[in-house]
Amino acid sequence: MPRYIPTYWYPDRMPVDISWVFENEKPAGKHGFCRVKGDKFEFEDGTPARFWGVIFNGACCFPDHAYAEGVARRLAQAGCNIVRFHQMDAEWATPNIFRCRAGRRLKDTRHFDPECMERHDYLIKCLKEQGIYIITDITTYRKFKSGDGVHDADLLSDNMKGVALYAPDMIELQKEYAYNYWNHVNQYTGVAYKDDPQFVLLDITNENDLFSAYGTSKLYHKSSKYYEDMFRDMFDAWLKENGIDYDAYGCEFFNLDKPMIDFRIYLSKKYYEGMYQFMREEVGLKIPMCGTNWSKRGGLVKSQENMDFQDGHHYYYDWKWGEYEKTTFNRSLTELPNSRLAGSCATRIHGQPMFMTEWDMPWPNSYRAEAPIWFPAVNLLQGWSGMTIHTYAYGSNLSHLDLLGKEASSSTIGSVPYREGIFTCWNDPSKFGLFYHGALMMRRGDVQQAKKTIGARITDYSQNPTTLPATAMEIHRVDSVLDTTDVSDLDDIRPIEEKFPRENPNKIVSDTGELWRDVSKRIGAVDTPMTKAVYGFLGNALANRIAEDAGVQLNGLTVKCNTDFATIAISSLTEETIENSDCILMTTVGRSRSRGAQFDGEKLLDFGTGPIEVEVIDAEIKLKTNVPDLRIWSVNSDGYYIGQLEKTYEDGWVKFHVGPNYPGMYYLIMQE
Repeated sequence: MPRYIPTYWYPDRMPVDISWVFENEKPAGKHGFCRVKGDKFEFEDGTPARFWGVIFNGACCFPDHAYAEGVARRLAQAGCNIVRFHQMDAEWATPNIFRCRAGRRLKDTRHFDPECMERHDYLIKCLKEQGIYIITDITTYRKFKSGDGVHDADLLSDNMKGVALYAPDMIELQKEYAYNYWNHVNQYTGVAYKDDPQFVLLDITNENDLFSAYGTSKLYHKSSKYYEDMFRDMFDAWLKENGIDYDAYGCEFFNLDKPMIDFRIYLSKKYYEGMYQFMREEVGLKIPMCGTNWSKRGGLVKSQENMDFQDGHHYYYDWKWGEYEKTTFNRSLTELPNSRLAGSCATRIHGQPMFMTEWDMPWPNSYRAEAPIWFPAVNLLQGWSGMTIHTYAYGSNLSHLDLLGKEASSSTIGSVPYREGIFTCWNDPSKFGLFYHGALMMRRGDVQQAKKTIGARITDYSQNPTTLPATAMEIHRVDSVLDTTDVSDLDDIRPIEEKFPRENPNKIVSDTGELWRDVSKRIGAVDTPMTKAVYGFLGNALANRIAEDAGVQLNGLTVKCNTDFATIAISSLTEETIENSDCILMTTVGRSRSRGAQFDGEKLLDFGTGPIEVEVIDAEIKLKTNVPDLRIWSVNSDGYYIGQLEKTYEDGWVKFHVGPNYPGMYYLIMQE
């Protein structure tokens, strides 16, 4: 029978504090501004810039002072060094940048709420003190108002996806917003945002493009024909200017033949590069910028070739969570024959840095404890520079929360069901509980970049093929190649729609040897000198063992797990390798749930109640170490050392058993 124990999560502290590992990185900005160096980021003093963190959505960006102080401290304790401010302009969130509380009618979106900006300033100050940087975007969910002077404002959706990239009045409003935000002087630091090196990266707009149906087609015909006519007029003028015989007014609006694709690339570049130029020349922004942050078609990648970096989003989720019908997505990452990050891989243009501003494998997936290890490991293998999970929280009223998936008291926020809390990760043991190891891997660069780089050539800009990245990116680094890309340093170039051949379709091994995934056994591993982790259905290895000493074996680590599903991660907390470290953190976690939660197959019947419970992981650990007098302390969710495990030390190996005695998630393996 599975055994569960309660865990308690607090908005202002973590069970274990690893902030001391990065003490010399405080305050944020001490190394100067972030800049592009080849296909990576670095700070002005030459320090490599790698980031691991979370997203603050909507109201979470404007908390009271007490919460700001506590959350900044908590993120640092978890090892985070970046926060993405996101959806600050969302009307459905209160507070938002235009209004602090629900009730007052908002006539326009051209003025920032003074109380919200004071709270925002204080949050930035608190994050800075804890060594936490900021990435943000200009527009995400802004709902234009009649007072903004926008045509048919009452008919338009949030931020009018697609249209906001070419409608002149909307572009001017975006520029005004950006100018006012970045020239705002923080009353607690005395520095304008544009002059503060705590801000490191900017997305000009979020998930906003002219190539996906989400971004254009489905919105036009449900709103104002005025903007479709505007698009067709622009298209007709461009066709005549380029001597192309094509019916701009009679064609299907969202067909993707060559004239339409070429025009959309032209129009997108005009927007992204025009906003970029404005931010550089008129605002005076110094940090790297990209246009938008996903890949829907090759044309979207092409349209951003002149940006400073690329950005991608990926979710392992099926988007079937309704207001009343709550359907789960309960599938494991380890069993997938191909990589789930192929779309983001296609987004990254060879020679440019890459940052992933959104990723998640959300509750109620039982196997989400795989993600906080797999995602950063593959990110580093690809030579990407950082990632932020969507999302930490949608607000700051978290002290009452002691269950999973239900941050909001309603079934939706802004008519969207998933915003009630399924992406909220701050109190999820299976995700945020493993953030220590993601932070250590990412910030230290524990996983090597792949030895070989393959160029995935995009030739059809109307398509979004990802076959080559999907089949190769856990083995080699894979970058997109356009017709303008310098390919002189690539090891291989193949069509992006080509399948990469693998000798063993069930065993995927990186060319560094540090990462592997066995599809048939549903097990994965990270095997580096500083961090080692095994994840997936570890009980299968024990059940199917041939020899008595079998289990999951890495270099210097053997795990015999009696629990069927688990993640077991071990990281050195010092500058020494695990084998020589006198202070090591081990986290063991698999399934977690709210007490009393009920499911009928894939349907959620009841969220349950608090406290959150984690399944106890029962495993025998054999760890190679040159430190013979290590002690293994079990640490509970309150940070108490609840018991010291029995262990043996023989021939350079320490052996101990977790689970039966003093069960918990965290184990500190330390010399006295």
